[in-house]
Amino acid sequence: MSAEQTYPSVQRAGQELVLLPSGAIYCQDLATLWVADVHLGKAATYRQLGQPVPQGTTTQTLAQLTDDLMRYGIEHLVVLGDFLHGPQVHRSASTLQAIARWRDEHSHCKVTLIRGNHDDRAGDPPLSLSIDVVDEPFMLAGLACCHHQQEANSSSGAPVLWGHLHPVVLLQGRARERLRLPCFVVGRDHILLPAYGAFTGGHVYSPASDETLYVIADQSVFKLPGALSVTRQGSPS
Repeated sequence: MSAEQTYPSVQRAGQELVLLPSGAIYCQDLATLWVADVHLGKAATYRQLGQPVPQGTTTQTLAQLTDDLMRYGIEHLVVLGDFLHGPQVHRSASTLQAIARWRDEHSHCKVTLIRGNHDDRAGDPPLSLSIDVVDEPFMLAGLACCHHQQEANSSSGAPVLWGHLHPVVLLQGRARERLRLPCFVVGRDHILLPAYGAFTGGHVYSPASDETLYVIADQSVFKLPGALSVTRQGSPS
C-alpha cells in the first residue's frame, strides 16, 4: 500500500513529503525518513535520578522506527535532533545494547543526526553505531534539515524541516473534556515535526495565520479545520 494514497502529503523543494501517523515524514523518491526528538534513554535517565517512570519506552520507540524503515524501504534516516536524551544514557548498558541491536538490524540504512540541544548535553552517539553527526542546517535535496527553528530565507532560501518544540494540539469537547494530540505544523516555508519518541510529552502549539496543523489520531493524520483555536503553553524539553 502506497503511503501517498493513505496519508496527507505536501510538496516542498520539488519533493513529495508524506506525513506519517508515527510522527515521521517520508519521501519515496529519496527513500528517506525524517524524525525529530527521539529522546532515547529518557526513561532510563529518570530512573537513574530515582524517579519512577515507565519501562520499555526505548524499546517501543526503536520498534516504531523499525516498522517505518521496513514498511517504506528507507535507505536514509535523518534525525532532526535529540537522538539521545542526556549524558546518563552512556551509563545505561541496557539502553546502549538496545540501540546497538537496532542499528545492527538496519546497518544498510544511512543515519544522519543533526545535533539538537539534548545532543549537545548527551554527547555524540558511540562511534560503533555508524551515525553521521552534523550541525544544523544539513542540506538534503533542497531541504534544510534542522533542530531549531530557522528562517528559510536567511541563507539558502530552502524550506526548513525542524523539531524541538514537541507540538501538540489541545481539542476541547462540548462536555469540557480535553484531548492532547501530536501534530505537524505546516507553513509555506517550513514543517515542524512532532516528537517521535514514546516518552517525550508535548507542548500545545498556537499556529500562525499561514500555518496548518495536521493532527495524529488513531493511526491517521488529518488536517485540522482552521476555525479551531489552540494556545501555546509550556516550553520545549
